[in-house]
Amino acid sequence: MRFEPGRLILHRNVRHGRIGWVRAARVVSDDERGLLLWVARNAPVAHEVTAAGLGMRAVPFAEWIISGYALAQGTWNGPPVLKFLPTGAAHSVWWFSDEQGRFQNWYVNLEEHGVRWDDGAAAGVDMVDQDLDVVVHPDLTWEWKDEDEFVERLAFPTHYWVTDEKAVRAEGERVIRIAEAGEFPFDGTWCDFTPPADWDAPDELPPGWDRPPAR
Repeated sequence: MRFEPGRLILHRNVRHGRIGWVRAARVVSDDERGLLLWVARNAPVAHEVTAAGLGMRAVPFAEWIISGYALAQGTWNGPPVLKFLPTGAAHSVWWFSDEQGRFQNWYVNLEEHGVRWDDGAAAGVDMVDQDLDVVVHPDLTWEWKDEDEFVERLAFPTHYWVTDEKAVRAEGERVIRIAEAGEFPFDGTWCDFTPPADWDAPDELPPGWDRPPAR
């Protein structure tokens, strides 16, 4: 399944069969290398919250796993971001920019490879975010991110969606070697990307955004 450039699709994170977050994104390209997505400023999103309206990062994981949940809709509150989902890979690479639109850094999101779906009116790709990440700076230096959250959640194997810590770290280390070598996609590709002028963020998520996960 391939998505046409310009199509609005949904990038969704799934946790144990529940939707963790949803982001509306435009397809930049979709080819043998992978799927490239653009999340515009103020793009409609949704994320899982407790009955008290708190996100997962706002409470200890021991409290999160016994809470009730709901999906709260909102808007993307950061600068626009470009996301590349390499074909068959257990990660995605995001290009972050500053408030002036200048490239700032890459962000390696470690995740299970995505499962695509298309219902006609709504389409998307569902993956499992594995929480541990790598920030790669323009000079190709790097650092782990969210390692404390990763370690905290691993202490609850019955509830955590990551089942193989070593595999997640190994994938991160593999991508780090690619980044240190300055190889694609850390070779300057897409660092100056500018979306078409008519790619404004839609007002809301399309019907079907909360359909059952594809995985």
